[in-house]
Amino acid sequence: MCEKNCMDEKLSNEMKELLKNYSQDKSNLIQILNEVQEKYGYIPKQSQIEISNYLSIPMAEIYGVITFYSRFTLEPKGKYNISVCLGTACFVKGSQALLDRLKERLKIDEGGTTPDGKFSIDATRCVGACGLAPVFTINNEVYGKATVKKLDEVLDEYMKKED
Repeated sequence: MCEKNCMDEKLSNEMKELLKNYSQDKSNLIQILNEVQEKYGYIPKQSQIEISNYLSIPMAEIYGVITFYSRFTLEPKGKYNISVCLGTACFVKGSQALLDRLKERLKIDEGGTTPDGKFSIDATRCVGACGLAPVFTINNEVYGKATVKKLDEVLDEYMKKED
């Protein structure tokens, strides 16, 4: 019984500490969300409630901001977050095949996380490496001039780390 309640209490206490660093001004919302995202890897619902109460902002407005900015996520990401660029340069050079291969190998959809919590897949619009197209990233490490074969090799290396 304590497991969930104790986790809720721990998160609540951590949020109170975090929020003490900010005035109760609505203009601090993005900064607070950014800090929560950095700390937890996503923005837990309980954190949203704490922020809503602290800044006197409706939950719907907080949800709107979180879902508007691709930087924020409502779900925990895997230990290895893999993003495939689907921007114009990457897409034209075959990045959709990379995304399709990832879905096939990891057996999850875009936005999903493997049941063991090790891998997640996202699509992004541009990572600013158009000269290296097509591109994918794993936890901010950029892999350029990617092919399905290269993706498989890199993915195999990350899977070996986990065995």
